[in-house]
Formats: sequence, structure tokens, C-alpha cells
Amino acid sequence: MKIPTLVLALLLTGTALAQPHPEQKMDTTLLQRHDLAYRFSHLDLDSRDGQRHYRLWIGKPQRPAPASGYPVLWMLDGNAAISALAPQQLQALANGQAPLLVAIGYQTEQRIERAARTYDYTPVVPGLAEQRDPLTGQASGGVDAFLDLLEQRMRPMVAGLASIDARQQTLWGHSYGGLAVLHALFTRPALFSHYAAASPSLWWNDGAIVEESNGLQERLGTSRPSLLLMRGTDEPANPRTSLPGDAQRPARELVARLAEMKGLQVAFKPFDGLGHGPMLPASLRFVMDRMSRHDGNL
Repeated sequence: MKIPTLVLALLLTGTALAQPHPEQKMDTTLLQRHDLAYRFSHLDLDSRDGQRHYRLWIGKPQRPAPASGYPVLWMLDGNAAISALAPQQLQALANGQAPLLVAIGYQTEQRIERAARTYDYTPVVPGLAEQRDPLTGQASGGVDAFLDLLEQRMRPMVAGLASIDARQQTLWGHSYGGLAVLHALFTRPALFSHYAAASPSLWWNDGAIVEESNGLQERLGTSRPSLLLMRGTDEPANPRTSLPGDAQRPARELVARLAEMKGLQVAFKPFDGLGHGPMLPASLRFVMDRMSRHDGNL
């Protein structure tokens, strides 16, 4: 399918949306508590090339796993995700689906590890001699190696700690993390059952991620995943400047396009009055609120 001209016209490069504050520290307060509905532990591992060092924070509900195993919520930018959690959310989750929580972070005190996430969450752009992020010049294009690591090493490691339900696996990510969520859906639709992309960087490299949706219908096969795409109404289509017109339009057009595909359940959730930064905790809270219900839907 041809990418709509209006989508590509708005998918412009910029800086503000993808550059979190470099000095903000991770909030570990919740990890120190012992009166929560979840108990947290962690696992460490390295990338296959030894260049990136991961820490997986695993939140296990106090109640036993169901016979089918725990559903799992995988969270990218794990340091920031842990920082965004609140005890009330954990209690509501425990009273609902009680998923196993896996926050994929990095072995650093920083809330955001910019260089590592830039590589891990961005796809290879065909035709480029050198894969570099258009904003920072840092190395990019490592999302497939990251997803391989998640599937082949992280998932078995987590399964060694708790019984998990392979049919109920959700992947959430924000900004570049949302970009990685869309890439996973477009290229490996059977890897997760639910995909939650918050403020995905649709503009990255002139809409490269939108191009990846070509051929998704064939790749779906017998899988029946769902996609929840979330965006704040105060997020500009162009991160550098606000353009006239509907800034939500690229996301809405992508959702409309994907909704035509058989076997893919798609929903779009706007967040009134929210900009890019606040969308991280708000979108994660929204996904967790949905998982606090018992129907398993996002």
C-alpha cells in the first residue's frame, strides 16, 4: 500500500521529542518498599556485542500464578517506567489481571539511557551507508538485535523466575520506545499479543516506520494481535515547531490504515492537554488501568 502523502508531509525530523533530560536520576523509591502488592527483583545481562548492559526489574504479584501462567507487561525504558509506578497502580493490577511486570532498563542510575535506547529502539533505514540517529548522530538501527535478545534470552530468563502465559504478552513503549513497539508489530506480529505504542516517533527518518507497515497483512498470518496507539493532543507533529493544522493527523491516518487489516485490532487514544514528556507516565497508567480489568483487552 502507498503511504498517504499527508502522512509523509507531517513526518518531519526534530529534536525536542526524543531528547529526555540527560541528568534526571531514576526514582527507586518503590523498589525499596516491602508493603506492596508486587515484589520486585532484577536480572542483569549484556547485549551480544557487549556494548549495552541491561537490567530487568521484575515485579511479581503476591498471589499465585493462574494455571495458564501470568500475563506479562513488558515495559521499554525500564528505568523511567519503574520511576512512573505508584503503589495504587500495583494494587489495582493485583486485583485485576495481576500481570507479571518486566521493566527492561539499563544498568545506570539515569532515568533515561539515551545512547543505548537510541540504538536499541530504532530500525535500520534501507539505503543509508551509515546508520546514525538524525537528531544526535549516535549509532542507530539496533532494534532487531534488541528484539532478538528479548525473545531468545530475556523471555527465557523471566520464564525461569515465574510461570508466564505466552498468549498474553503486552509490549509498551514511549517515544523511541513507541517506535520500537511499532517495528515489533510490523515485522514480528506474533511476538506479542498486545502492542501499546505511546507517542511513537512517526517522524523519525522521514516516516521510515510507516513504510514498514507495508506487507503487514501477509505477515500477520494466523496471529491476531492488538495495537493501542496513544498520543497527547499537545504534542506537535513536528518536534521543532508547531505546524498549522491537525497535529494528530499522522497518527490517526496510520491507525485508519492499519484498521483495514484483517486480524489486527487497532485503537487510538488521544490524551487531552498532554505534551510529550507527560505522556510516558500517563500512557503507562492507562495501559495498567486497562489491565486492572479482567477481560484482557487494551
